[in-house]
Amino acid sequence: MASDQVCVLGVTMTSDMSLDKHVASVCVMCFYWLRQLRWVRRSLDAESAATLVHAFVMSLVDYCNAILSGASESTTDKVQQVMNATALVISDMLKYDRGVTNLPHDELHWLDVPERLQYKLCATVHQCLQHRAPHYMKDCCIHTSDIARRQHLRSAGCRQLLVPQHRRSMFGCQAFSVAVPAAWNSLPDYLQDLWTVLL
Repeated sequence: MASDQVCVLGVTMTSDMSLDKHVASVCVMCFYWLRQLRWVRRSLDAESAATLVHAFVMSLVDYCNAILSGASESTTDKVQQVMNATALVISDMLKYDRGVTNLPHDELHWLDVPERLQYKLCATVHQCLQHRAPHYMKDCCIHTSDIARRQHLRSAGCRQLLVPQHRRSMFGCQAFSVAVPAAWNSLPDYLQDLWTVLL
């Protein structure tokens, strides 16, 4: 019997290339573990709780999360709700306690989901530029200054990467070859310089 979805390396994709089922299954698993950890939270110190949360929940959130780049805000908001609930378990606070809204940023130093995705993509570019990534990934990180017909452009003087042409109406912006250089190019110049100094 034909199925309208496929699971590859733990990522569920439907026939319309939607990631909604994948995000829903990740959220279900995360909330299951958060409920289990909430039962034993009062018996744990903060460091032990953080270790368990990272092992059981944040590992699920971070696994293959780069595929969510370019996903709709409604999709990433579901993952953000998991992270917010996770912060409550670590800090042993309730949803309406004072200071909860700033908890992930100020106390735990976590990035929100869109920034987390951008960081992961830019870290991938950094690995590619250091030649510490497979060739098929490095081939997606080409400086515009390395292309003869673009050497006269202003972007050639920057550390911009080539973003291949793609259809915005389709899923082209979510392709690795597009999302990775686009994330890198969105960084301010001083950050690109900093990452390049580290090469």
